[in-house]
Amino acid sequence: MEPNLIKELFPYPELPRFDYNPVDTELVISDTTLRDGQQGWRPFTVNESIGIYELLHRLDNGSGIIRTTELFLYTNRDREVARRIMELGYDYPEPIAWIRATMRDLSLVKEVGLDKACILTSISDYHIYYKLRLDRRKAIEKYLTVVEEALKLGIYPKVTLEDVTRSDVYGVVVPFIKKLLRLSERYGVNLIIKLADTLGLGLPFIRAPLPRSIPRLVRILINELGVKGENIEFHGHNDFHLVVANHLVAWLEGASISNCTLLGIGERAGNCPLEAMAMFYAQLKGNDGGLNLRVLRDVRDFFERIGYPIPEFHPFLGANAFRTKAGIHIDGLLKNPSVYLQYDPMKVLGIPYTVAITPYSGRAGLVYWITSRFGTNGWERLKNDARLNKVLQEIEAMFKEGRVFPITDRELVNLLRRHLPEFINEYVDRLPKSLREHAWPQVE
Repeated sequence: MEPNLIKELFPYPELPRFDYNPVDTELVISDTTLRDGQQGWRPFTVNESIGIYELLHRLDNGSGIIRTTELFLYTNRDREVARRIMELGYDYPEPIAWIRATMRDLSLVKEVGLDKACILTSISDYHIYYKLRLDRRKAIEKYLTVVEEALKLGIYPKVTLEDVTRSDVYGVVVPFIKKLLRLSERYGVNLIIKLADTLGLGLPFIRAPLPRSIPRLVRILINELGVKGENIEFHGHNDFHLVVANHLVAWLEGASISNCTLLGIGERAGNCPLEAMAMFYAQLKGNDGGLNLRVLRDVRDFFERIGYPIPEFHPFLGANAFRTKAGIHIDGLLKNPSVYLQYDPMKVLGIPYTVAITPYSGRAGLVYWITSRFGTNGWERLKNDARLNKVLQEIEAMFKEGRVFPITDRELVNLLRRHLPEFINEYVDRLPKSLREHAWPQVE
């Protein structure tokens, strides 16, 4: 009997498929790295901001999937970033302002020359009574005044319901949205409603209670208020490790727009990683879905250069994302890569799969390391060479003496150089430059 590898879902070396889209809604991503990202980490310089925007543009690849990017306008640096992004003239992602619901902030949008603005409207009683020192009626009146003024000025508003997952849904949220929809009809503009799970309290379950249930919130907007899915955006935080699940369920329930940051950088535990939704988009649409996923490797390199410490175990882009130390995993990879790989990371992301040599890697680990660097021909020449046992014995001795960190690539090169000098010298040109320079200083 032939093995059933369920190829329709797991078409290795391509990404797994996730053919589930019960609603006829366009799925897009919006970015807020230059807003929530720098607010949550550190301010970006003008050149860093432009570099991030260029990466988003390249990742979008002309597809329009990464539809917009939000910008602060409060400092001279912020306004310089907005000006330079507008001068680039790219269609995607389109720059939009992010402001509070005040006339002063709205004037900044007009001054800079942007025609779209994300307007913050704090919607929970926690924010209305304790932060704004208002009551519900006065807060809603204030918000509606600013939104209507934006419409009069020809500025397309995206209305953010801040802290919606702690709000009185039927007492405040629904009446406010009804008033927004009347404004929308009066001015002939389809407003976007952003559901902001500001404290990461959202739950991705339909049977969870309001206001925490993200699918129920989305369904109320669509089924009870008649808001089109294309005009609903979701913005989450990762305080309870559910941000990706909440963003995914919002998409699948009909909220078209997923508001993210690169690497999930943002307030407290962070935002939804844009790369996560890009990878899910590709799984839903097949292959890359129009995005250039290989740009994510450049995203990783860029943020490391500017000092952002990407966690080792961060999916897709962390140092350990495509690295194993377990001998049983390595043995499976040698027999068939799809045993322990969901997809080929080199093909999809341009990131190679690697092994780290520890006491648990065994002979299989050394075999995989040699094969990945010198090809199968290199391994065929060595597999019966008794000197390889001496390499393994030295490695085992290091850990017996108390070593706890994996053997580095450079150490392995030097071990092979010491025990098998004629082999390693023959293959020197196949090594990465950093390894060549370390192990063979006379080369180059």
